[in-house]
Amino acid sequence: MFTPGYVYLSRTGELEELARKAVERLRKCEMCPRRCGVNRLKDETGVCRTGRMAVVSSFHPHFGEEPPLVGYGGSGTIFFTHCNLRCKYCQNYEISHLGEGRKVSSSELADMMLSLQDVGCHNINLVTPSHVVPQILEALDDAAARGLEIPIVYNTSSYDSPQTLRLLDGVVDIYLPDAKYWEKDTAGRLSGAPDYPDVMKDAIREMFRQVGHLETRRVGDVRVAERGVLVRHLVLPGHLDETLRILEWLGKEFPGAHVNVMDQYWPAYRAREEEELRRRVTRKEMRAALAKAKEMGLNLVY
Repeated sequence: MFTPGYVYLSRTGELEELARKAVERLRKCEMCPRRCGVNRLKDETGVCRTGRMAVVSSFHPHFGEEPPLVGYGGSGTIFFTHCNLRCKYCQNYEISHLGEGRKVSSSELADMMLSLQDVGCHNINLVTPSHVVPQILEALDDAAARGLEIPIVYNTSSYDSPQTLRLLDGVVDIYLPDAKYWEKDTAGRLSGAPDYPDVMKDAIREMFRQVGHLETRRVGDVRVAERGVLVRHLVLPGHLDETLRILEWLGKEFPGAHVNVMDQYWPAYRAREEEELRRRVTRKEMRAALAKAKEMGLNLVY
């Protein structure tokens, strides 16, 4: 039976040491590419608006994620409040932009993880975790000591620092990164991060280095993910050219990668400020995106 790496790291004391090192980096925070430099140990806040304690909006079994994550028991999602991106079309803007949620201690966060395992979830799905990696490591060490033993999913925008991702080597079992943009101008205009394309590519490379392609095991009549990378790409209206470039890059750099090409865009939050984002994606755009994914030999996950 598969045993997540963090279980072994907790037993040897290495996970506790990783958490200590990560927390110390909050003193002059450079956890993400923003490199704000604020002292979060004193509750100073930068772009992510999060101080010493993580803020959680909700946690529950989720049955709307990709089938390898959901299985029978659901994916145990923990939605972290705030974000280091500023996406104009954010579909969770009440959480990411408006800050709905409450501060939680590492012990409370560990309790959430254990409760999700207790109700039968197949994994702990950390949603928007990039800015709270130290807090996650603290909680995970606590939870592992109390019996947590299901895979950890790092569900991210991919606006992640490689240095921070390296802290997670051997800790995270499944990476679920977005690949949002190919063009710097688009990333700057829509998410306030013109360096996103380069950051995203380096982040996904690091994720594949750590855990490789998606691996699953059979549970009854379904297959459940245990380890690996599953890339998400949300097709944006009017940006098919970038979609095709991203899928071509994925197919060439990570042959056979598992990818979810998503069509659920809708004009949320401030999307209507951008003319091309005022509509849904067309069937023609989706057909072209899916055809490109198949042409590149990518494994489509729906």
